Amino acid sequence: MTTFATAPAHTGIDPVREPGKPVVVHTPQGLDLDAAVAWVDTHRAAIQAELHRSGAVLLRGLPVEDAASFARARDALIQQRAGYKEKATPRTDFGEGVFSSTDLPALQPIRLHNENSYTLDFPGVLLFGCVTAPEEGGATTVGDMREALRLLPPELVERFERAGWLLVRNYSELAGLPWYKTFATEDKAVAEAYCDENVVGYEWVEDDDSMITRQRRSAIVTHPVTGERTWFNHFAFWNVRTLDEDIREVLVETYGEDGLPFNTYLGDGTRLTDAEVDAINEVYERVTVRETWQQGDLMIVDNILCAHGREAFKGDRKILVAMGEPVALDDCSPATQPSTTVFGK
Repeated sequence: MTTFATAPAHTGIDPVREPGKPVVVHTPQGLDLDAAVAWVDTHRAAIQAELHRSGAVLLRGLPVEDAASFARARDALIQQRAGYKEKATPRTDFGEGVFSSTDLPALQPIRLHNENSYTLDFPGVLLFGCVTAPEEGGATTVGDMREALRLLPPELVERFERAGWLLVRNYSELAGLPWYKTFATEDKAVAEAYCDENVVGYEWVEDDDSMITRQRRSAIVTHPVTGERTWFNHFAFWNVRTLDEDIREVLVETYGEDGLPFNTYLGDGTRLTDAEVDAINEVYERVTVRETWQQGDLMIVDNILCAHGREAFKGDRKILVAMGEPVALDDCSPATQPSTTVFGK
């Protein structure tokens, strides 16, 4: 991950801090795209320094109107692009490393999570851009995972620090994504090689048409630049308890709890109680901040310091995303090492 210098005393940006909202920086008004990109490039070090302080920074007032102008702004903010690995949700690919933030239904809120927390390398930063603001709702929510770690029950933190968390995925055409979309190949040998190289346990089922994967990862990492420990995982996001009650009932009845598209466990294989999962989700709620999108807004998020999600919405909504500054898990002092098996076995 790129290391950024500390912002000088007079940076030319004026961060606005309001309770319940991410930090907002208002950019000069009336700039054309070339001038706006130049402004972003000039103030990049200050923006990145603020990012390491706050975890997320929303830039307001830029002439970002489509994927092409978003990509120009991205290139001024992000030095190195990062790929999207082990895909879990549908996205539209606009080319040049620009995607839709998600193509999940408008009525489905998305809880806070750290992008690709289950892979061995992941984006250090995410950049979101608003091309079309929704009529109602639809904020990209963010939450400080340093604060989340401080707020979590100490006994839960100790258990996760010792054992990590376990992700189990069942790939299917009917629920979630099929394996060939997740691994971007229809060649089973290529998918197997990826799993072998990336510490993902796998098995083929149902006449080798479906796949199950298991991967144990650290729930707590250390930011390679700031040196701060942070809660970094998808544990609550994909836990069966977190599913909408009606959806959970249908999925469990159809597939059984062991056959769900996604489910998570403590790294030693333990199923947490409903109360324990609820405690994690309550912390997420406490740290969540949000700002209503306006057309042209950009929000840069440090993916290790800050988790992100999405509110349900009404009306058209077009939020773009790009990923950059890839980080290796090994550079983040993971509390537990990656494995294909449960902790202690």
